[in-house]
Parts: sequence; structure tokens; C-alpha cells
Amino acid sequence: MDVDGEEYHQNQVSIQRSLSPVQRASSVPYRLPHFTVGYVYSQDMMIHSSATGEHPEQPERISRIRTAIRDANLLQKMKQIPIRPVKRDEALLVHSQEHWHKVLAIQSMTPSEIFESEAYYESLSLYVTSGTTRAARLSCGGVIEACLAVARGELKKTFAIVRPPGHHAEPEEHMGFCFFNNVAVAAKVTQFLTPVRKILILDWDVHHGNGTQRAFNDDPSVLYISLHRYERGQFYPCGPFGSLESCGEGAGIGYSVNVPWPKKGMTDADYIHAFQQIVMPIGMEFAPDLVIISAGFDAAIGDDLGECFVSPAGYAHMTHMLSGLAGGNLVVALEGGYNLDSISNSSLAVARVLLGEAPPELPPMVASEAGTETVWQVAMEQSKYWKSVNPKACEPREEVDEISFSIPEILKGHRQHFLYTQYQMLQVPLMTKVYEERFGSQVMCTNDFLENPTIIVFVHEFGNLRIELDGKPTCDVQMENSYLIDFSKELISWVRKEKYALLDVNVFPRPFASPLPVRMLRGHKHVESWSREVLIYLWDNYIQLSGAKNIIFIGHGPGCHALMELMESRPVGMIRYVNTVIQVVGNMTIPLIPKDADELRAWYSKNSVVIVHPEHPAFAPDARLLKRHGRVLQIEESKPIKLIMKGLPLIQDHIRQSLIGTPQ
Repeated sequence: MDVDGEEYHQNQVSIQRSLSPVQRASSVPYRLPHFTVGYVYSQDMMIHSSATGEHPEQPERISRIRTAIRDANLLQKMKQIPIRPVKRDEALLVHSQEHWHKVLAIQSMTPSEIFESEAYYESLSLYVTSGTTRAARLSCGGVIEACLAVARGELKKTFAIVRPPGHHAEPEEHMGFCFFNNVAVAAKVTQFLTPVRKILILDWDVHHGNGTQRAFNDDPSVLYISLHRYERGQFYPCGPFGSLESCGEGAGIGYSVNVPWPKKGMTDADYIHAFQQIVMPIGMEFAPDLVIISAGFDAAIGDDLGECFVSPAGYAHMTHMLSGLAGGNLVVALEGGYNLDSISNSSLAVARVLLGEAPPELPPMVASEAGTETVWQVAMEQSKYWKSVNPKACEPREEVDEISFSIPEILKGHRQHFLYTQYQMLQVPLMTKVYEERFGSQVMCTNDFLENPTIIVFVHEFGNLRIELDGKPTCDVQMENSYLIDFSKELISWVRKEKYALLDVNVFPRPFASPLPVRMLRGHKHVESWSREVLIYLWDNYIQLSGAKNIIFIGHGPGCHALMELMESRPVGMIRYVNTVIQVVGNMTIPLIPKDADELRAWYSKNSVVIVHPEHPAFAPDARLLKRHGRVLQIEESKPIKLIMKGLPLIQDHIRQSLIGTPQ
């Protein structure tokens, strides 16, 4: 036992040594880690604190953000940039000398003077303490250093975790929790000390950055864009300065862009819509040398002051889009945000993007009526100054709802007209409301469907839309270079030439129909359930009641899974009446016969053809084909849209063989 114990101990020591980091040899020179992202932070900014401890602009705002980034093991990937107080000459690039002295005087106030001036500062939405001046100077100086580090090429991106915020501070006045306008001063210093000339300031704080716009209202070298609650000038800081008509003055006309939300409750969808239609097109046309985000997180979910619903993922996506400007030169400077959980989670999501992570996937979403209306109005105003802003691209659909059609409706109408005019095919009536809502005019048959001895049932979705975009940031469609590819034309032409009957079933359900009844779901995913149920309806009420002696099923793309669900639901009828099943899967997952359906599995393995391209995952070295997959054949065509066309001779031959009882 002693020997075994000693041997075990030696093995453990050996393992520990093997896992320990390799020590640098003394002959190898020490190399500092290479950072591309940095941050600014100092606990000294926490000395600015309300006497009651109940003010929303609390010291923990910055400490919680730093802790969240540290706990995610991201802080070690970021270089800490030394912080320092803003200098007088720097502050005077934006603020008046009187303002400078006014802020500096706060540090000399006695406790009684602070108490007696409380009402005055409250009228400005401020509180002051003996530590206010130092915290305000550090906050401003920290943003300056974050900008200079990027502008000088020392870092690519930086995050200034600073307080108090700055975007409300005007050249002559401190207000709204702000003393110095951190971002405005930093932008001026950066232009003065570095080659950077054109700067984009994107302010997504829920409040309008009146101070920042005021600092650059007549300056065409700085583009200021703000997304904020406005509510007809009734939301802080109030007044018309944050309206969509407030676009700058003099040489700076058009270089102030306000997206004024008319109500609370704005969401990711509204912000992303504004970015796609306004922010990114104007940003790309302006082509800045540096982007600074005035990153207030008070529009975040959970913030009681902002009362909006922007998620951490939403902030991540906005950061990611802005990273595509200015060659990736980006500075994030903290502004507002007063829910500690919301601000830390949102800042963490932004930090991940700064470090190169992709933003989290957003769910499908549509901008609200208020959001689309606001963006359209902004586009109408800004199109006077920016060629890249297209009001027609963001015109609210609600305005023309009665005379508009969705793309699926147009495609259905086109296919219905094509099948009728070319092959005299008729619409199959669906006698229940739930099917008619989803699949009305999507099931067509030839006029000999009930009498013809041979029926081909073709199950598919729409053809492919090939669309050319003006650019990824806007996603505007160039209509003249877009078209529909209908892969079924050649197949349908051959079916009619052979004098077979055809049942054409498009299983793409109308997206805005009412919910499917619970009794029809049966534990399946909704889309699959719609497809399955309509095929079962057609089988029970039309196909089985026809005079056909030969029934052939052809599935394409998503239609393959719908066909498999029909076979699972009606196995006896399939085995008895169906000659063969042809599945043109392409690069989708090959549908499987259930394990417990022995008789159906045996029939399907003999009477099916499953067409895939050569690089399908089913042929990977570690993959295994089963009888439940059916008879899988490869066709040398990697594009799914062309697979059925290239495989048509094989499909034709297989159908002929199945009709004489000897499928090959």
C-alpha cells in the first residue's frame, strides 16, 4: 500500500508539472502582451457620491461594470490605460472659462455651503460633494486618454468606464448629472493633437445629448447622431433642440441627426431599424476617421428612468455595426444607465464585441409602428443632406396597407396564374378555415386529377428569390437585378407531356395566419405541423378518393420532411397505394422513417430515392446511412436550386420503372 501510495503521489506531481505553464528561459527576452483593446477606470471617480446614497447616478455604476467584465475573464485581455484629470486648456476647447471655474469651485465648498446650495443644484439635476470636481476631471480626462490611444494607433478600440457622465454638459452650464462634456472635449483634443479630422459621435443614451450637439452644432468635421426619447420635447432635457428638425446650423447643417422616439417602450427592433436606415447609411457616407459611442445604457431593459427595452444583444449588434466604420477605430464612453444589473450586462455585451466576439443572435423581430414612423420622418428630413438616405426604403407599411401585398402573396399569385395559363391547372378547395388561411391558392391540380390513373404529387416550398442588395448595412433591394427562380418548370412540363395528373402543393404557410389549434400540434413544431396537417387533409379527402392506380410523391427541400410526416401518419395507405417516393433533399437533413415502423421502413427502403449532393453530411467519414434514410443517391451538383433540374432524367426514369412495377 505504501509503495502504491508513493507511486500515486509521484504521478500526481508529474501531471501537475506537465500542466504548469512553460517557464521563460533567461536567454529569451521578455515580450509584453500585445493588446488591441484597452479600458479606462479608476476608483477615485467613486468619491462623487450623493449624501443620501439614493441618487440614481451612484458610484457603483462603474464598479459593477468593471466587475462584470473581470468575472467574464475579459479584463485580462484589455490594456488598462492610465487615467488623469482633464487640463484647463483641454476643457476650454468646449467650455467657457467661467464654466471651468464654476466646476473647480465645488471642491472648495464647505459642508454647509454644499447643503445651502442643494436646491440650486437640484434645479440643474445635479448633486455635489467635495469629491465632485476630481471625479468630473478624471471622467473627462479618462475619455480623452481613451480617444488618444485609438487615434495614435496604440489601440484599436477602447472602453472608458467613467463617471459622472458628460453629454448634457453645455459649453456654459453643467446639468443632468454632467459637469464636463467628456466626449465633446475628447473629440476636440483628439482633432487638435492627432491626424484625426472627421469624428462620428453616436449617442444611444435614452436622453438627448444636448451638450454634445451644442458643442458641434456648426462644425461639419463632427457628425453627431442621437437616438433618444423625445415625446414632443417633454422628455429630459426637454425643448425642441432634440427634434428631428434640429439638424445643425451654418457650416454644420446636416451634421446633427436626431432620431426622436415619441414614446417609451422602444425595443431592439426599433433601434436596429434606425441603424439600418439612418445611422449606418449616413455614417458610411460621412466616412469618419474615428467613432465615439456616447454609451448610455438607460434605454436598457430594467432601467426605470429610460423605460425602454433594449437588450444586451441589441447593444452588441449596434456596437458591431459601428465597428465597421473608421477602419474599426472605436471608443465607447460611458454616459447614463442607472439599473446596476442592466448597465453591467449591457456593458459586458459591448466589451465582448470590442474584443472581437460576434454579437449574440437576435430573434425575428419587426420595428414598432412608432419606430418605423419616426425613422421614416427622420429619413425624409435627412435625405435633404445625405444621398444615402432613402425615405422610400423605410416608408411605414401601415400608410399603404390597403394597397400593399406581401412577397409570399405575390409569389402565390404568380404561380397560380402560371399553372393555370400554361397547364389549365385549378385551385383545390380547402374546406376548413384554418387550411384556407394558410394554404389558400397554394394547392393546384390538373383538371384530370380525379380520373387519371397516374397522379404525381409534388410537395415543395416557393422557388428561390435571387435579390441584389445596395449594401449589407442598408439591405435595400435593387429591383431591376432581382428575380424568381422556379425550379419546377421542367418537372411540371414533363409530367404533362407524359399525360400524368399533377397535384402541386406549396407547403409554405402564410406567416400571419391565426395560431394553429392545439389539437393539431401533437407535440410537433408548428411549421412542420401545418405542412403535415394539410397533406393529411389532401390525402384523406382527395388523393385516396381519386381513381388513381398509381401514386408518386416527389418532395423538394422542406417538402421532404412534410412528406415523411404524412407517411408516419398514414403508413398503411402509403404501402398500399403509393408506387414510389422521390425526395430531393439537397443539403438539408435527410428525413428518417421512425424506428418502430418496421413494415413502413422495409417498404420505404425499396420504393424510395433520396437525392443529395456529393458533399452532404450523410457521406462524412463518421456518418452512417440507414435503411430508414431510404435509397440515397448522389448527383454532382452542389447548388440545391439546380439539383432537381440536374436530377430530372434520373427522376423521370425512376418514375417510369415504378409504373411498370420494377423500380431500378
